[in-house]
Amino acid sequence: MINRVFLLVLLVVPFIPLKAQSFPFQNPELSMDKRVEDLISRMTLEEKVGQLIDAAPAIERLGVPQYNWWNECLHGVARNGTATIFPQAIGMAATFDTDLMHRIGQAISMEARAKYNLAVQNGAVEKYQGLTFWTPNVNIFRDPRWGRGQETYGEDPFLTSRIGVSFVKGLQGDHPQYLQAAGLAKHYAVHNGPENLRHEFNAESSMKDMWETYLPAFEALVKEAKVEGVMGAYNRTNGIPCNAHPYLMQEVLREKWGFDGYYVTDCGALSDFYEGHKLVKNAAEAAAMALNAGTNLNCGTTYLELIKSVKEGLTTESEIDKNLRQLLPTRFKLGLFEPQGTVPFDTIGPEWIRKEEHVALSLEAAEKSVVLLKNQNKTLPIDPEVKSIFVTGPTAAHIQALLANYYGVSPDMSTLLEGIVANVSPQTSIKYSQGALLDEPNRNPRDWFSGTAAISDVTIACVGISQLIEGEEGESIMSRNSGDREEIDLPENQINFLKTIRSRAKKLVVVITGGSAVACPEVYEMADALVFAWYPGEQGGMAVGNVLFGKTVPSGKLPVTFPKSVEDLPPYEDYSMKNRTYRYIEKDPLFPFGFGLSYSTFSYGEPALSKSSIQSSESVRVFGTLTNEGEYEAEEVVQLYISDVEAAVDVPKYALKGFQRLRLKPGQTSTFSFEISPQMLELVNEKGEKALEPGVFKIYVGGSVPSKRSLELGAAEYKEIELKVE
Repeated sequence: MINRVFLLVLLVVPFIPLKAQSFPFQNPELSMDKRVEDLISRMTLEEKVGQLIDAAPAIERLGVPQYNWWNECLHGVARNGTATIFPQAIGMAATFDTDLMHRIGQAISMEARAKYNLAVQNGAVEKYQGLTFWTPNVNIFRDPRWGRGQETYGEDPFLTSRIGVSFVKGLQGDHPQYLQAAGLAKHYAVHNGPENLRHEFNAESSMKDMWETYLPAFEALVKEAKVEGVMGAYNRTNGIPCNAHPYLMQEVLREKWGFDGYYVTDCGALSDFYEGHKLVKNAAEAAAMALNAGTNLNCGTTYLELIKSVKEGLTTESEIDKNLRQLLPTRFKLGLFEPQGTVPFDTIGPEWIRKEEHVALSLEAAEKSVVLLKNQNKTLPIDPEVKSIFVTGPTAAHIQALLANYYGVSPDMSTLLEGIVANVSPQTSIKYSQGALLDEPNRNPRDWFSGTAAISDVTIACVGISQLIEGEEGESIMSRNSGDREEIDLPENQINFLKTIRSRAKKLVVVITGGSAVACPEVYEMADALVFAWYPGEQGGMAVGNVLFGKTVPSGKLPVTFPKSVEDLPPYEDYSMKNRTYRYIEKDPLFPFGFGLSYSTFSYGEPALSKSSIQSSESVRVFGTLTNEGEYEAEEVVQLYISDVEAAVDVPKYALKGFQRLRLKPGQTSTFSFEISPQMLELVNEKGEKALEPGVFKIYVGGSVPSKRSLELGAAEYKEIELKVE
């Protein structure tokens, strides 16, 4: 729908003659290089320096408009008024749906252009009004204690790569000359907290971990999605700040991967060089250090000291010119120097903001993100004609549980309570009481809720956490640890609340909100049905209601492993991947990566290979069948994992290498296939080098990571087959 309407928009663009050109850089018929060089040649040193900060001032004598580079669209256009709010990034990853992510990227870019056009018309050029979006966050979510893990696509480099590439392609568009919006990969490259140490912390990573886990998603976004920007992290990596890292920024990013976009600091990061990392004495030295290493843009004001840096011989004007050559093309690609009305996206108007199709897309994404973790005795779906329901819990009517962080706002946000009420018969009796606070005991200890549970046919307890508890350094106002979580279970008061409810409830359905793994073995035992809803966006309540009452069959899969306890995790500050994520975990988890139940039942046939033995240069295809043996038409995420069983070095136990969503009617059987390339069989050695060794590989297909725990929880039985590489 978006593509068809978008083509119509392009066809009706009126012809508007170009204004007389004052300078060659304003002439769209010249090459990009010539336009950039002409603009640089006309600026003074002071004007050049001004263009290297995020709030770049206008140069009126040259007709260069003011521009603010900082904008956000993690799950919808953020911090700039009304917009469609999609599920938080971690929830979108739970859909395992790349086509959906591409459509979401397209929708966001249309709203972004509409908002930008309105801003230009009204002379508004402030922060969060531009077209350079500092999204997505493709850091690997290695530890559930990290408050910003909710911004990522989970713990797996392959899933993160596929979701991220699709999103960026949708966001940036496919016009041959112009970007519709500019995406950015952050935070390059080894960054996962702790939040309260990020301005001084040194993340130590082996070359094997770096190339096996931390770098693949960045590489995919640069090479495949042609992402326009990359943002350096606050911390140091192996002793060197990420915004002045010759190996990561030049040898890897520019030379090995061929990145030709712009590199920007995280905001205020250059002051960390002397205040946190204590590597230089002052701002002038910090500015020169970052500029000389290839940081093109400073989010902050430290680069204003570059004039002093040049005078002191710490850097040169030619070095400034070099960085401008890498920075300025983005503004030209966005059409920011073209006469208004000549860029094909200039006609996108406010009717695209929260367009009906976008709102429906948000609902679809939220429904596909919901993960069913338990459904004892087919408690779900609930009959809409049920006589009585009791809705309770601290997140039932909690807007923050929908929004997550980096959010926009909407006039139509559906809470869990509203979504439940919308799905039941008018004759159903519904009672609601919050029952418990978010993370502290009730000040009034009287129990006025369990009695209602006792007389209700079904009790739906909405618990969990929100952006008030987990998030970025300073935004989570209820956090006791700068947005991170010291513990990863539910707050103790919520556990006690559920115990009281459980003691009297006939049927207990628990809905958990959150942006990270929650260790909840007690809740799993207490609940008759358990649903994980993430931070599901503006339509999240309706999506959860649709799932609980059977309008939608759940199909979400976990993009992260849920440990049983924080004691099962290595120290938070340890960046080694040993005993982290499903690929290296040593203890059985509470819920495994890729896990998620359905109201239907799926079975996998025995897989087959196009060849059982291949040469190291050959690809092979694996074939399989999936049958819906249940009563509901439903979707299943078919997952492909590979294990190298004869590797000469330590390798992941399992590695996700493919996934597909299949929708089947009851009784229907469908075939699927995956191509396995030589690159998918490569290992990473201790030097970070990739190599394909001859030997035996196990190929698994199923609905979750192939593990005993998956089967214990009711996942469809996975199938395996051996492949030999000569």
